[in-house]
Amino acid sequence: MKKIAVIGATGFVGAHVVKELENRGYQVEALARNTSKVETSDRVHADDIDVNNVADLAAKLKGNDAVISTFNAGWTNPNIYNDFLQGSENIEKAVEESGVKRLIVVGGAGSLHAPDGTQLVDSPDFPAAIKPGAEAARDYLNIIKKNTVLDWTYFSPAPEMHQGTSGERKGSYRTDLENPVANEDGRSVISVEDVAVALVDELENNRFVHKRFTAAY
Repeated sequence: MKKIAVIGATGFVGAHVVKELENRGYQVEALARNTSKVETSDRVHADDIDVNNVADLAAKLKGNDAVISTFNAGWTNPNIYNDFLQGSENIEKAVEESGVKRLIVVGGAGSLHAPDGTQLVDSPDFPAAIKPGAEAARDYLNIIKKNTVLDWTYFSPAPEMHQGTSGERKGSYRTDLENPVANEDGRSVISVEDVAVALVDELENNRFVHKRFTAAY
């Protein structure tokens, strides 16, 4: 597996995934609404896309060995719920039409389960500002679970995966399927650099095909 398409390549997670893939020797097709910020090289090619143009997206995905989607409709987007769901379903359809079989999707942490079994997004103290996006990511997880055509994996980052934890690539982490991975302080934390490591590791090892997983230290 040598050529990987990254959707959302200029985003917080996507940019690090592109870098991790490039450093591991992959050819990368970096795709985003506006790729002017992508640092192209002999291994990284950039192309603008519109996730609502399924036919064009499918054409640009064709010939890749796998797709990693870090698509996000924008946390400040007042229509993020509908736009996230529509965009995610369009990407899924485009991957099918392209003939690519492997799809890794980066979703949200809100669908992970608290100790009492409820999902984090349903807790009363879940941040209201990001709740619509988190609900969309949770609902999309239920949609992609029904896909029997693609070899899909859905990744939920640790609840504490934000700018403040970036800057360190340990190259190690622990995983779980439905519950946040907690450290000795009861927190679930990972840097965005190690999110990229976990995603590319999954690309290479296929441990969670047709499953959701999460990772943290």
